[in-house]
Amino acid sequence: MSTKKSEDVFEKYALEAVPKESRQSWPSIALIWIGTMICVPALMMGGALITGLDLFHALLAGIIGYTIVVIYMSFQGMQAADLGRPTVSAAVPSFGFSGSRILISLILGISTLGWFGVQANVCGAAFSSVLNTWLGVNFPVWISSLIWGLIMLSTAIIGFNAVKYLNYIAVPALIILSIYGTYSSFVKYGSSILSSYQPPTPFPFVQGIALAVGTFAVGGVIAGDFSRYARNRREAVLSSVWGVWPAGVAMLFMGSVMALLAGTYDITQVMSALGAPVLGLIILILATWTTNTINAYSAGIALTNLFQLPDSKRALATAVAGILGTVLAVAGIMNYFLNFLTILTSTIPPVAGVMIADYWVKKKGDPSKWFRYPGANWVGILSWLIGALVGIYLKIGIAPINAIIVSFVVYLVLISVVKQPQPVPSKKKA
Repeated sequence: MSTKKSEDVFEKYALEAVPKESRQSWPSIALIWIGTMICVPALMMGGALITGLDLFHALLAGIIGYTIVVIYMSFQGMQAADLGRPTVSAAVPSFGFSGSRILISLILGISTLGWFGVQANVCGAAFSSVLNTWLGVNFPVWISSLIWGLIMLSTAIIGFNAVKYLNYIAVPALIILSIYGTYSSFVKYGSSILSSYQPPTPFPFVQGIALAVGTFAVGGVIAGDFSRYARNRREAVLSSVWGVWPAGVAMLFMGSVMALLAGTYDITQVMSALGAPVLGLIILILATWTTNTINAYSAGIALTNLFQLPDSKRALATAVAGILGTVLAVAGIMNYFLNFLTILTSTIPPVAGVMIADYWVKKKGDPSKWFRYPGANWVGILSWLIGALVGIYLKIGIAPINAIIVSFVVYLVLISVVKQPQPVPSKKKA
């Protein structure tokens, strides 16, 4: 009896294909993406955009930036819906079984568990700060980080359904509270500055687009971790469009407005200034929780693939990833690794370039041509490496998009001139 209950609570699928009977409606998946988009980094990006653009162009940059993300995210999502597999498994033909298991799993795993630690630390610091300001309680940041890291980890361990139900509760609350914070800023500070505002340090419009793309560039690549639950391609696209675009643009707008009117994008500070620090803290915790659950969940899948664990061990792998991220947050080590994490994160977008070229051009979007490619596919790995280097070092245009386009083109060129070994069909776990 206890075993059956455990199976019912914890998600059953990690690397194997999600069967059709376990697929979800597109609004359920979209709600997860909405919860991911309603986050502090999105508000912060809104605040960053208006330092170099007026409000209209900041909003336009956000619209264009998120449209770009949704386009390649939709391709990733449709492939995942076809195969029922997460990103690390869907990438097997593109990078080879060993390449996906080692290279892609390490990149995605380290990046996502690292950012889990950073966000847990941010949430812990805000929690301690509000307790100190509101109640005069000196609550250590490391304890706050530990508590909230473990709480956020709990939903990721259970799996897709826990993430879904968390967002059923959190998303409506976040939307209401964020709108309230923005409206209250209008009431208290007035809106005259919005029409007359001139950015203090103007920068090119394309830079604003690049900033917006960068906010969710990684999420677009790992879309398959959740879009594998979509019932078909159409629903995968709908979940991406409605999950990312409206919420992302709205958060950029509200971050911009609050930064202009209240002098800060930080919702906690805005709400504190309005005499409601607890509401601000609730927004911060819920926003961080819904986003961080995605980090821990994807890190768990990456570790499952890296160590070739059975699907039944996904929850354990997720727990290990989240605990590692929480320990790093508690120790404060992540503060020294932000530059490293930023560079590592910029190596993820070209993964999508290679996967899109392989599945949608080479295989013509035919799921029956998905095979367990033996060993390492060096054409895919080299294409990824060139794209990653371009994304990191080329300072023209939009870095993540440069990386995706270059890796896409290089892969198609190389497969036309380099003879590759015949992939081996397999019904085994990839």
